[in-house]
Amino acid sequence: MDRCESQPEVVDRDGPTAVAKRILPGDKEEKTIGDDFQWEYLEFDTSLPDFTTMISESSLIKPPNLQKYGNPFEWSRPQKNVTLFLCCISTFLAAYGAGEYGFTGETLRSEWNLSLVAFETGLTVFAFGFAIAPMFLAPFTEINGRRPVFLLSGLLLLIATIGCAVTDSFAGMLIARLFAGIGSSTYSTIIGGVIADVWQSKDRNVPMAVYSGFALGGTGMGPLISGIICDRVSWRWVFYSHAISVAVVLCCQLLLFKETRGSILLSRRAKAINSYYDILDEHTKQTGSPRVSPKIRYKVLADEQRQSLAEMLRVSLTRPFIMLSTEPVVFFFSLWAAFAWGVLYMTFNVLSLVFQARHNFTLTGQAGVFAAMVIGVIVATLLSVYHERIAAKHLPGMSASPEGRLYFTCIEAMLLPIGLFWFGWTSYSSIHWIVPTIAIGFATIGVYSVYLAVFNYLADVYHRYASSALAGQSFCRNTFGAVFPLFTSQMFLALDFPGASSLLGGIGLVLTLVPWVLVFKGPQIRARSKLASEIMSTAH
Repeated sequence: MDRCESQPEVVDRDGPTAVAKRILPGDKEEKTIGDDFQWEYLEFDTSLPDFTTMISESSLIKPPNLQKYGNPFEWSRPQKNVTLFLCCISTFLAAYGAGEYGFTGETLRSEWNLSLVAFETGLTVFAFGFAIAPMFLAPFTEINGRRPVFLLSGLLLLIATIGCAVTDSFAGMLIARLFAGIGSSTYSTIIGGVIADVWQSKDRNVPMAVYSGFALGGTGMGPLISGIICDRVSWRWVFYSHAISVAVVLCCQLLLFKETRGSILLSRRAKAINSYYDILDEHTKQTGSPRVSPKIRYKVLADEQRQSLAEMLRVSLTRPFIMLSTEPVVFFFSLWAAFAWGVLYMTFNVLSLVFQARHNFTLTGQAGVFAAMVIGVIVATLLSVYHERIAAKHLPGMSASPEGRLYFTCIEAMLLPIGLFWFGWTSYSSIHWIVPTIAIGFATIGVYSVYLAVFNYLADVYHRYASSALAGQSFCRNTFGAVFPLFTSQMFLALDFPGASSLLGGIGLVLTLVPWVLVFKGPQIRARSKLASEIMSTAH
C-alpha cells in the first residue's frame, strides 16, 4: 500500500509480516563486502544465533536486547491493550477539540463583535487543518515511524490549545484553531495504521470499533463539557481544561507508547544486530581470539524499496484525488461519509438553536442534550462488537467478500435519515424535549455505522491502495465538516426546523442506497475497476 495515512489505515504494506525475502548464497542479489560479509534481508522470523554463547572471554560485550524490536503482532495482550487505550484516548481528545468551540460563541461574539458566520469559521479552519495536514505528514511515518509523529502532533495540539485559551483576538483564535486541527488530525488518522501494525486483519474488528467509538464519542463530549464550563466560569477554561488533558495523555504516551511500525522496528533490529557483530569482530581483532560472529550482515527490504520523500509527498497529495475521480466506489463512499460527517458538525449549531428557541434551555441544558450523542455512540460501538460474534456464529460466509461487512450497515445506516426526519418534526415546543433528543441518539448510531463501514469496505477492496482511498474520503469528510456549519443556522431559520431536517433526511435516504447497491452489485462494480479487480485477483 502507498503510504498516505489520512484515515485510520487498516492495511499496511510495510507491516511486520511484509518484509519477506532472505537472500541465500547463489541468489542474484547476493552481495559481499570485502569477500567476507554476506547481506541478508531480515525478517521477524529470521533464525538468529544465541548471542549469549558467542562471547566466553569477556562479559563486557553485552548482546543486544531484541525484545525492544519484536513483532508487534506478537505483543502480549496487556501491551496491545495499553497501546489501544492510548490511541483511543488520543483520538477522543482530537475529536473533543472539534466540538469544544461552539459554546464559547455567546461570549466571544459579544467580546470581539463577531457575526455568527465569522465566529463559525473557527470550526471551519479546525476542520480544514484536519483535512489537509495528514497528506503532508503521512510520508514521515514511513521514514521516522509512528511514535515521533504521534508525540510531535500531541505537542502541537497542546501548544495550539493553550493558544486558544490565552489569545485576546479573533485572528489569534483562528490561527490557534488551525494548528489545533493539524495536531488533532494526526492523532485521529494515524491510529488506524497503529491498529494495523498491532492486530492481524481477522482480529481488527473490535479495536477498530472501539477506536471509532472514541472518535465519535469525543465529538459529542466536547460540546457537552464545554457548555457546562461556559455556563459557570470563563470561556478560557474550555481550552485550559482540554490542554491539561492533552498534557497528561502526552506524558503517558512518552512513557508507554512504543513504536509499532514493522519496517521501522526491523530496521532498528538489523542495526542492533549488525552493531553487535561489528563489536565482536573488533574484539576478535584486538585479542586474536577465534572469530565467533557469523559472516553476515542484515538489511531490510522496505528500506530499499522506500521512495524518496519528494515522491512520497507527490503520491500522498495526488493519488487520493485520482482515485476519487476514477473509482466510483471511492467517490460514492466518500460522498456518503462526507454527508454524515457534515451532519455531525451541524449538530454543534442546530441543537443549541432548537433547544434554546423552542424549549428555553440554559447553556448547561443545551450542552446536556449532547449526552444523547455519547449514548448513541456507546450503543453503536457495542452493536458493532457483537456483529462479528453474530456473523461468526450464524453467518460464517460473511467475510468471504468485502460486501459481507455491509449487511448490518444497510440496516443501521438508515437510522441517520430516520433520526433527521424524527428530530425535525418533533422539534416543536409542544412536544416534550426528550423526543427530539432520542432522535439525536438514533441519528448518531447511523453516523457511526457509516463511519466504520467506509473504512472497512475501502480497506478490504483496495488493499495496498487503501490508504489513498481512505485519504480521499477523509479529505471529503472533513471538508464537508468545515463547510456545513457556515450555513447551518441560516438554512434552519429559512426552512424552519422540520423543512431543513427533511431536506437533510431526504439526501441521507438517497445516500443510504450506496451500501445496498454494493451488497447486490459489488462484485460486478469491482470487476469494472482496474485497481480493485487487479488487487482482488492477486489476493486469490
